[in-house]
Amino acid sequence: MIRTALMTAVSLCFMATQSLAQSYDQVVQAEVLQGWRNADGTHTAALRISLNPGWKTYWRAPGDAGIPPRITWRGSRNLGGAELSWPTPEVFDQNGMRSVGYTEEVIIPVQISPQNAGKAMTLKAQLEIGVCRDICVPQTLRIKAELPADGEHDGRIAAALNDQPMSQQDARVGSVTCRVSPTADGLRLRATIQMPHAGGREVAVIEAGDPHIWVAEATTTRKGNTLIAETEMMHVDETPFILDRSGLRFTVLGAAHAVDIRGCSG
Repeated sequence: MIRTALMTAVSLCFMATQSLAQSYDQVVQAEVLQGWRNADGTHTAALRISLNPGWKTYWRAPGDAGIPPRITWRGSRNLGGAELSWPTPEVFDQNGMRSVGYTEEVIIPVQISPQNAGKAMTLKAQLEIGVCRDICVPQTLRIKAELPADGEHDGRIAAALNDQPMSQQDARVGSVTCRVSPTADGLRLRATIQMPHAGGREVAVIEAGDPHIWVAEATTTRKGNTLIAETEMMHVDETPFILDRSGLRFTVLGAAHAVDIRGCSG
């Protein structure tokens, strides 16, 4: 079942790419928002992705119907490290499959650590992303910007930093426990999360913390103050694997707010 769902999603995107990628190469644009230097020497910038009307792109965990984004920094200067802060995404239903992402525009803050504090930086980013309307089209965008040693506060970046899922503590999350059992292809995971309702229809997205482990679309149910998320996992090479429960990440997306939950106990 897991293999069938995975191959179906990949096949749909592949067919769309083969027939239409060349026709839709101008539906998305990207740029670097330069941002500002912080007191600790780090620099806050952002990637701004703009989409034509009716198009969407994907969150870091895009769902079965989405294309995982990949962002690399090759060619940057004075870059010690970069950490993305993904704003709270939307949930879409597409051909009976779920995807998670953004419409029209997304601004993704980037916290950058320079190799040499106080010096200017050159940020080069290559974005390999999927964009979708009726079909899904992979796109590769290359952008570059000089980041000065001072910079100016940008309200757009600040708003994106505020548009983050709540922490476990702020959302009053209690215990998070996981039950794992073997399947023919991998593992079945059942997570029990003690937390107040996030509003409306809640969707739990589960990430394994290992890019080689594929996670199926989770089912999400609630009983009072308890949210239950269940999924299946398999290694992309179809080999046995060990699941690190501390590396699991649960994002609960609700109508009122989203919650970011890290790890679970046995």
